[in-house]
Amino acid sequence: MKILQILRAPVGGLFRHVNDLTKGLHEKGHEVGVIVDTLSKDAQTDEKLSALSPYATLGIHEMPIPRLFGVADITTPFKVRALVRALDIDIVHGHGAKGGFHARLGTIGLGAKAFYTPHGGALHFSGRSPAGFVFHQLEKALVPASSKIIFESAYAERTYNEAITAVGERGVVIHNGLDEAEFTPIASDDSFDFVFVGELRDLKGIAFLLDAFAALNAERPNGLRLLLIGDGPHRQQFEQQVQELNIQDHVVFAGARPAQYGFEKARTLIVPSLKESLPYIVMEGIAAGKHVIATDVGGISEIYGPCANQLLPAGDSAALHQKMREALDMPETEGPADKQLYSHVKSEFVTSRMVASILDQYRLAK
Repeated sequence: MKILQILRAPVGGLFRHVNDLTKGLHEKGHEVGVIVDTLSKDAQTDEKLSALSPYATLGIHEMPIPRLFGVADITTPFKVRALVRALDIDIVHGHGAKGGFHARLGTIGLGAKAFYTPHGGALHFSGRSPAGFVFHQLEKALVPASSKIIFESAYAERTYNEAITAVGERGVVIHNGLDEAEFTPIASDDSFDFVFVGELRDLKGIAFLLDAFAALNAERPNGLRLLLIGDGPHRQQFEQQVQELNIQDHVVFAGARPAQYGFEKARTLIVPSLKESLPYIVMEGIAAGKHVIATDVGGISEIYGPCANQLLPAGDSAALHQKMREALDMPETEGPADKQLYSHVKSEFVTSRMVASILDQYRLAK
């Protein structure tokens, strides 16, 4: 089959999903092309796209895909349609709200089948806001143009059905996963006590992490160190908060770097998100043998499975402070920090299973 993947921002977990899916489809003998936005890039984007290029044998194509609505949302669907025709595409799979928008508009009336994975997407917009209202109405209108809507978590499917519209049999849950080779504990040099890896935006709960860290740091005579890995629209806001909390000598903003860099620096990964779908960083941290402190939002409880009682309420600095204090007092162990959680994730969240399940859906549509 010839498959075209569409996403807006080639960053974060959404790009990780597209990257893994593209490689997996290529390895199974299918031809894959990728469309990405021309503007949504971070410091690692060109390197990531270059690494993906050998697997995207139908090319990596850049087109304007604005985060909110703009003129490009009128012109880009025509460019997508032209590419679908030129490459004789069988399947167009859109990822995220805007990727799904262009995938479905770009295939209406053509022979190609449209698939959509929300990845949170429109679910992060309140239906009461002007932008959210528009997104939700478009989502409803485009459901009939979707061969399947593939949700990466049961939480995402449930929320979409409740907040936007019931999709019925068009919906299917297929969890993301990691490569087998990633389930290898990574030793830390302990140059930091805690690490955060992700986009620097308010939905990631970083403000609550900084408050909790400041309180904990004040309790320790020798001080603590927190490493923040990632870039994002609210970085300046968090840098200002660090100054106001007077912890600038204890917090490092490292910019966009691979998650492994953070795993090599600290034994404890903090994921204080206020909203999520099924974040890769949680799976990656567990696979790397880290002690992961995470909030009970989105599909994170699906990742944790039998260990879900470890999760924290979102937006609770006091609860986060207590968990971080407990982490500092944990003895260092060989292998994974939480062996039960590690075994659960290794058995249930594997890339090969994800790719096979998605490919089955593509075949059924054909």
